[in-house]
Amino acid sequence: MLAASAAMLVACGGGGGRPTFGDNEYPVVTVGTSSADMQTTYPATIKGVQDVEIRPKVQGFLTQINVKEGQTVSAGQTLFVIDNETYQAQVRQAQATVNTAQQQVNTAQLTYENSKQLHQNRVIGDYELQTAKNSYESAKAQLAQAQASLASAREMLSFCFVKSPAAGVVGTLPFKKGALVSGSNVLTNVANISQMDVYFSVTEKEAMVLSQKGLGSLPAVKLQLADGSIYGLEGKVTRMSGVIDQATGSVQLIATFANPEKQLKSGGVGNIIIPRQATGAIIIPQSCVSEVQNKKFVYTLAEGNKVKYTEIKVDPQNDGNTYIVTDGLKTGDKYVTNGITKLNDGMEIVPITPERYQQKIDEQAKAMTAGDIVGAMKK
Repeated sequence: MLAASAAMLVACGGGGGRPTFGDNEYPVVTVGTSSADMQTTYPATIKGVQDVEIRPKVQGFLTQINVKEGQTVSAGQTLFVIDNETYQAQVRQAQATVNTAQQQVNTAQLTYENSKQLHQNRVIGDYELQTAKNSYESAKAQLAQAQASLASAREMLSFCFVKSPAAGVVGTLPFKKGALVSGSNVLTNVANISQMDVYFSVTEKEAMVLSQKGLGSLPAVKLQLADGSIYGLEGKVTRMSGVIDQATGSVQLIATFANPEKQLKSGGVGNIIIPRQATGAIIIPQSCVSEVQNKKFVYTLAEGNKVKYTEIKVDPQNDGNTYIVTDGLKTGDKYVTNGITKLNDGMEIVPITPERYQQKIDEQAKAMTAGDIVGAMKK
């Protein structure tokens, strides 16, 4: 019961009030500095180091789907087959044209060779020889044109067999067999997830500092997943965009994480955590800080033991229990740690140490009667 009553008195001595000591005593501490381990978090998106959209180059009906969602594929593996009867016919037609052109070349070559012999024997004149040569050159040009058409037809046929440009994992398959697809359709995505690129953005000011120090100055970073857990492997910031997003005024950075267990999935979200250490930091409990209209205040001890309602600025990153003060307090200042809701600006107090404050709480707890305790519990 004594412990419970002391706990209630301590609670009353926090931000919500203070014990009744019968005097005007408040605990006051002197501002000092210390080192603090801090961290900064940034919203992030996760992508494979190579995340490729797979689109067909020709229009047609899907006749084969050779993969499943989540399947690991190799570079060059056929993923889809598009109806290719028309393209096969075009290849056969082009091949026939090549064959015909080849025969014409052969005939023209024989004629030209024979004409050269006749010309040497003065049976025919220069005109007939030049005509035979021209016919031979024309036949060769027609053959080259036919061969180019055959190569084009074969290439168009090859487009019917949609292959993976890289090794990776297959994404969703929005189209079923028999669907009509064209180049405007994304058949799936193939993501290389052996390593993952995690994209996040920093302010222009932070980017300028990084540009001066270099990305190598950043420590290893952590990745907080969507469920709040921390990914088991640390990453490294490897790249920074050279362009500032005019809409947001931010610069994109990329951190790379190894993904040997395939735990990270392309398209996921999370938070990048960059640890940092603040040296010479002023750290105060959050319980001694009041907040009004998004501004934070503490009661500092001024001349004549009068308290002053002082605005402070704090680092936006905190551990939930303390603040790192960036402005408004300096080393040597004194501030009230408990009972701040009972104070008013300019009020005169009797400053005591936190240890004496706790001692008086313990003394008052011992002096409380059972009725006092019950009454305190009802409050």
